[in-house]
Parts: sequence; C-alpha cells; structure tokens
Amino acid sequence: MVLDSKVPDGPLAEKWDNHRFSTKLVAPQNRRKFSIIVVGTGLAGGAAAATFGEMGYNVKSFCFQDSARRAHSIAAQGGINAAKNYKNDGDSVYRLFYDTIKGGDYRAREANVYRLAEISRNIIDQCVAQGVPFAREYGGLLDNRSFGGAQVSRTFYARGQTGQQLELGAYQALMRQVELGTVQLHTRHEMLDLVVADGRAAGIVVRDLVTGEIESHSAHAVILATGGYNNAFYLSTGAKGCNVTAIWRAHRRGAYFANPCYTQIHPTCIPVSGDYQSKLTLMSESLRNDGRVWAATKQDENRKPGDIPESERDYFLERRYPSFGNLVPRDVASRAAKKVVDDGFGVGDIHNGVYLDFADAIARLGRATIEQRYGNLFDMYAKITGDDPYKSPMRIYPAVHYTMGGLWVDYNLMSNLPGLFVAGEANFSDHGANRLGASALMQGLADGYFVLPATVPGELANQLGSAPVATTDAAFRDAEEAVTERVSRFLGTGGSHSPDFYHRKLGRILWDNCGMARNAGGLKKAIEEIGNLREDFERDLKILGNGDSLNQSLEKAGRVADFFELGQLMCQDALHREESCGGHFREEHQTPDGEALRDDDKFAYVAAWEHAGTGKPATLHKEDLVFEYAHPSQRSYK
Repeated sequence: MVLDSKVPDGPLAEKWDNHRFSTKLVAPQNRRKFSIIVVGTGLAGGAAAATFGEMGYNVKSFCFQDSARRAHSIAAQGGINAAKNYKNDGDSVYRLFYDTIKGGDYRAREANVYRLAEISRNIIDQCVAQGVPFAREYGGLLDNRSFGGAQVSRTFYARGQTGQQLELGAYQALMRQVELGTVQLHTRHEMLDLVVADGRAAGIVVRDLVTGEIESHSAHAVILATGGYNNAFYLSTGAKGCNVTAIWRAHRRGAYFANPCYTQIHPTCIPVSGDYQSKLTLMSESLRNDGRVWAATKQDENRKPGDIPESERDYFLERRYPSFGNLVPRDVASRAAKKVVDDGFGVGDIHNGVYLDFADAIARLGRATIEQRYGNLFDMYAKITGDDPYKSPMRIYPAVHYTMGGLWVDYNLMSNLPGLFVAGEANFSDHGANRLGASALMQGLADGYFVLPATVPGELANQLGSAPVATTDAAFRDAEEAVTERVSRFLGTGGSHSPDFYHRKLGRILWDNCGMARNAGGLKKAIEEIGNLREDFERDLKILGNGDSLNQSLEKAGRVADFFELGQLMCQDALHREESCGGHFREEHQTPDGEALRDDDKFAYVAAWEHAGTGKPATLHKEDLVFEYAHPSQRSYK
C-alpha cells in the first residue's frame, strides 16, 4: 500500500490555508445529520468533542475514567509553547517550526510541524478566552519562560499546573456541549475494539467498567485521542491507567503503527527508590530554567550536597553544551545524566541520580520568586522524598515519559483506514524522534480545537445522505463476539500470577533493552524474552472476580496483553533502524563524543508497520520524509 501523506502543494507557509480552502465543507444545517465518536477526553479528545458539538455535529465521547477531567493531560506541568514572541527575543512561527524539526532529529513531516507552529498562536488566544489563568508579568501581559531545545522564551504557563488548567478549560467547553445535548458523555467505558465495515471505520465496541456490559456504538467517523503507551515499561511518569489498547485494537484491524521505538526519556524525574514502586514522578522541565544540574567529581558517602565545594562539582550540561546549558533537549540531557551515573558518580543512597540545584537562583532572585514560579512542584517533591528542595538540591534521573510513535496519520490526521482519525499523543505526526518540552499540550489542543474540525468535514461530506452502519451489522456482531471471547479467556485462565506480575517483568525487559540505549543483541534477546513471557502469561494468568462488575484486574489483563504485542513491535522497529536519532539511541551508531549519529541516506522515513498476526513480525511500509526548508544536519547544542 502506498502511504499518501496528502501534504498539499505550495509554499510551506501557505499549505494550511490553501488546504482548508480546498477541503469540502459540511453546511451548518447538515451537520446534525452526522455522528462522530471521540475516544479520550484529554486535551485532544476533549477539545475535539467540544468543538464538534459546538459546530452542530452529534458527538459521543468515551473515557475509562470516572470523570472526563481525570484524563492524563492534567499531569503536564510545565507549560505550552506558542510563537507569540512576547519577549521580543527573536521568536517566530518559522523558528518554532525549525526548533521542533531539529529537536526531533529530522524525523518529522515538515508540513505538519509548520502547521502546528502556526496554530500555536491561536491556542493561547482560545485558552485565555476560556479563562485559563496563565501567569502574567507585572504589567498584566502573559509571561513566558524557556524550555529545552530553544534559545527563546515561548512557553506559557500557569505555575507548575499548566496541563491541569488547560484540561479544565477543555472540560468546561465539553460539559457545556453535554448540557446542550450535542455531546453524549460515556465515562467508565473502555474501548476494546474498532469496528471496520467495507474498509471503513464504522464504530467501536466498549465495555462498561461498572456493569461489565459489552456495547457497540456506530458513527460516520471515529477519532482516537487516547494518549501514549509509556506504561509498556511499567515504570513511567504516566498515570497507571495509561495504556495502548484503543490504538492497538485499531492496529490489529488494519491501521498502521508508526515509529513505535520512538519513546521519550525525560531527564528530570525523581529516581527509583526501590522494587516496590509502581510508577515514577515527573519534576517539570521548567525547573531547568533556574535549577543547575550537577554531580560530584569525588564520591564521599558522608558528605551532604552543601558540603561539596564548587571545585568538586561538575555542571556537566553547562560544560558539554555551553550554548544551551541546562536547557538542552530531553534526549540529550537524559543521555548525559546516564553517562554520569554509569561512570560511577551517581548521587543518593543507591547512586542512581544527579542533582538539580536551586541555591544560585534563590540567592539571585530570592526564595519568594522561586516559590511563585515552582511552589507546587517543590511541595510535591518534599512530600514524596522528605527533602526540602529550598535547602538541599533535588535528586533527579531520566525516566520513560512521552511516546512519539503512534498510529500513522496523513496531513488530515486520518489513518490509512478511511474514517479513522487519530489525535494528540495517540498519533505519530508532529515530533519526530524526540519531543521538545511544552509541545505535548500544544499538539493536543491544536489537533482538537483547530485541525480536526477543519479536516474531518472533508471526509464526512462524501457521506451526506448515508446513515452510519447499524450496530446490528455483521461487522459489529463479529467485533462484539471477539471482545466477549477475549474477556472470557482472561477470566478462565485460572493461573497463579496477577497481571501486574507480568507487567513488571515486561517493563524490565523493555527498559533494559529498548530504553535509553539499545543494541542489536539486546533487541533480539528482548523479542525472544517477550514472546516467552507472553506465552507464560496466557497459560498462568490469574484474575479474581468475574466480568459482570467492576474488576480492575480484568482491565489490567487486557492492557498488559496488548503491551506484550506492542513491546515486540517496539523492539522490531528499533532493531531495523540502524541509526541513532533523538530518543532512539543505538549504541552501534554514535559520534566519537557520544552523540546520536543519524543515517539520512537510509533512514529518513517514517516506519509504518502493518499487523501480520499475533507473534508474527509486522510488515514494514515507508513514508519518505522530504526536507525542503529545514535541511538535516548533525544536531549540535554546544
């Protein structure tokens, strides 16, 4: 199959406007004739459902949480990028575009990234109108701070809870449409399959997590906005409920999965403290604005950080990358911290971290200013660790955070399955091999508020006069039967180990072999080990309770089963990509000073994988990446 990205012709800066003009429209009086399903209520899904409801479409919104506002978008703390140039420091749409392409190590589609940079300006205006309480300067103007991979200040923020405030804005807009009746909201419903009829996405099959009832819902179009798959690693910064099931079920129905090996390691997380942990906690990248990252050059168990003289402190990011210092991109900072720890200079009781120190900033700006900027983050760190970051440096270490891979989509955000659209972190489209900080919220809201409302009607217009496929159709019956059989199989295994037992083992295999660094031998070993562990999971899984009521073990079993298949695909993708780029660091391919070494002649493409059956290697399809404006070069932040 030829992957047609549907990128419009013309100059980069004119593509989006020209495309919107040439895309078919649905007249206001006809919109009530169409139904749209949106799965996920985070920034992408919540914004999309609210906007389509406002436009007059019939929308069904689904989430597995008990409230739409509990989507994981609330956890993004640091900020949202926008090319407003309020600081008058040289920012522009083109600079945001270029920084994003470069930050992603030249593995993203130019047209999508430029559109994102364009729309970023509108997002801020939209959110201010909704009442999002962005931080302001003394004179009343919106404030900005810096994030990694940029030399300008373009990140808008609401203290250290930006995602929460933006999510509340989208939630208000969504609930307004629920009240008006344009949106039907189904909480505590988990999508367990995509229904495809006559080659088109026709609806979904969900399970009511409270009653266990299996339900089918049909629509003219389906939008998946279900987030990323970072929990494949078990330990990650994601909420425990984050999973891959919705997009993986779509993948098994024919949707291509693109760049699954591109996972982001965030450099500023609280280090692992023991085997008992079930998740990790992110400390916002915004802290690197004022915090300085360092490690001691001499190990001494009896010394506290404040007792270590400046002459024995290695501010390694500032030393290695003087132009960007502590604000290098996440993949670069993470690998640098890993090297320090691997070389034997880790800090903490188990020597698995580095310091993030605010002493200089407090002395320069005063404690009150630091409290105003980061107070809730400091409070969170103190509650988790028992240390006071105002008096002693934070301890940080890289951890799995964001996933750049996801379902393949074209310029319209439609997958290779007609009628199936994918938004936010669930698609692959805008970040390449590494995401710059403060760009996740930007992409989610751009997709939900601005892109999908302009592109989905072009697909719907061709169906005017046609009703959605009836839920009594054979395609729905087959999908329901498949879901019911799968649930029954999990419940009937009667083994001795819980889903968490297997999930933890899977996560360790992936972290050790497909984490911050990968090599061919480790990836081949991981594929084999995951296959063996999956077979044991299918034989010896134990689930208490039944399927007729709330059963979180049953929920986890389905998600872990999908993580097994995804894990093998992640390793297959990482093994085939014989280069290093962004978050994908193959040890065999690095520069003499340890930086990622790309191979643009052989691997400047999107790797889109077609499902070939459980346990079988997936089939590779390629979308070549063409760079007309941001010409690939060796990344340097020195």
